[in-house]
Amino acid sequence: MAMAAHAHSAGTSLARAEPLALYIHWPFCVSKCPYCDFNSHVRGNVDQDLWRAALLKDMGHEAALLPKRRIGSIFFGGGTPSLMPPATVAALVEAAEALWGFTPGIEITVEANPSSVEASRFADLGAAGVSRVSLGLQALDEQALAFLGRAHSVKEGLAALETAQQNFSRVSFDLIYALPGQSAESWAGELARALSFGTEHLSLYQLTIEPGTRFATLVAQGEMTPVDPDHGAELFELTREMTVAAGLPPYEVSNHAQPGCESRHNLTYWRYRDYSGIGPGAHGRRGGLATVRHRKPENWLNAVAHNGHGLQSEDRLLPAERAREALVMGLRLGEGVDLGDIARRSGVGRESLVNARQAQLLESHGLLSREGDHLTVTPSGMLLLDRILGELIEI
Repeated sequence: MAMAAHAHSAGTSLARAEPLALYIHWPFCVSKCPYCDFNSHVRGNVDQDLWRAALLKDMGHEAALLPKRRIGSIFFGGGTPSLMPPATVAALVEAAEALWGFTPGIEITVEANPSSVEASRFADLGAAGVSRVSLGLQALDEQALAFLGRAHSVKEGLAALETAQQNFSRVSFDLIYALPGQSAESWAGELARALSFGTEHLSLYQLTIEPGTRFATLVAQGEMTPVDPDHGAELFELTREMTVAAGLPPYEVSNHAQPGCESRHNLTYWRYRDYSGIGPGAHGRRGGLATVRHRKPENWLNAVAHNGHGLQSEDRLLPAERAREALVMGLRLGEGVDLGDIARRSGVGRESLVNARQAQLLESHGLLSREGDHLTVTPSGMLLLDRILGELIEI
């Protein structure tokens, strides 16, 4: 027990020396997309002053619990955070700097939909301190956009991309592929066009049918047939071949970037470092605690008003839970994981982290690579990542 306590202390001191990531959730959208299972809500009216004050109060609570830390990245997610008034974004950025202080060259990202209304705010968001935008284009085909329930056209999306490139030093955009009926030739053409725009980062996601979404209902009713897994694998491999050739190799299962242009904020999650989450439904990991905010906007507001924060739960993670999360997140990355580092941070012995016999078997099949304590899933293994994680992780 003393050994585990010592390891936890070592892990905590390591964390304190590292930049902290801050996630801010804005839960509102103009409409709900049929594939989306994020914490997003459609509301006819939003009291902007009330929401700004509540987010600032929730942030202040986190800052009091995380003294002597510096913020290395801020991510405004949603929902549709580009619907936030730029003055609110500026107020939150200023408060974060005052409460914690920033590391040099801090990365501040806002997720945005490519509507002309939101694109018109890009200059003001840049002036508020935002340095990076993640644009939800989702498709470069009108039929695909209609299928995905998107409110913008291809023309409007590309105009928003151009505006983003004029106002932010760093730009990423999302595309969804493996849509029902999508051929390899069709996706290759769309991806080639996407790569021609010269953005430093692309997030390329296969369509997954999430429980509780409109698409899940359609599948259950037999009105929609998901892509065959073998065809999905073909599209996945094609995606990797094309992005590597274009100089945007995959650094995570679905994320591709020019070297040095990876999302620093998302790397914090995947490398299992501390991050603070505020706003409705936001999750956090700080000092071995798992934090969760109230999910429904009205419940979160009430909690902030009564308690001074929006926390619903704050649970101490056991060493085995921390180690497992670190493995599940880290093995998504092209760089893989260091078992010694996970052992030091979690307090779990490195020999207990993975099934050594299974690791050898996966390595013999070319699905895993191991050099000492360093473990990576190979490109071939990424196709079977969920299965590999289930077989490999012992704890």
